[in-house]
Amino acid sequence: MNLNEIIEHKRPFQHWEFSNCLNNNTLNEISFAKLPMGQRAYDGTRAADHTGQGVDGKLRLFITKENCNALPNLKKIINKLQGKAIYEKISNILNKDLSNSFVRLEIIGDKKGFWLKPHKDINEKLMTMMIWANPYSESDILGTDLYDEKFKLVKTIKYIHNSGYFFSSGNDTWHGLEMKHIKKERRCIQINYVTFNTDWPVE
Repeated sequence: MNLNEIIEHKRPFQHWEFSNCLNNNTLNEISFAKLPMGQRAYDGTRAADHTGQGVDGKLRLFITKENCNALPNLKKIINKLQGKAIYEKISNILNKDLSNSFVRLEIIGDKKGFWLKPHKDINEKLMTMMIWANPYSESDILGTDLYDEKFKLVKTIKYIHNSGYFFSSGNDTWHGLEMKHIKKERRCIQINYVTFNTDWPVE
């Protein structure tokens, strides 16, 4: 993972964008990994849990010790993120202690009809990072939408292949995805440092 081309932004909240993130083997793994299939509810939340049912939760693909051997390049990314050199670098950027955290990585394949209402991440997510893979030449407007405290759309982080962004949870970090046209699939990975247990504690 390349963290050498980071640009800080202040509006509408502090976040960082970066490019040339991953090598081609990792991007191909993200782009073409087989994801769980099934009817999706799409209620403006990722797990379709707006009503408390979480019906789309079972269709999410988190990388675990059980499935990581089929995704060796993403396992390498996780292992790097567990390492002190990377998590301390990110910790210094965020000004947040990541030394007792866990890594969580999810492959995402959003299809037609998906949207996310403006929301803030839970406090247990110490960092949220998205890295885009765009094998189907989808529109660059399919990135994450950032809002101010009045839910006015301020910025869209462009959906550009092998680029990404990250931020830390806070009181003003409203983000989502307006309803937009997805031709085939919006592929990416979501990486979090979290306070709850996963298979991947930092070193």
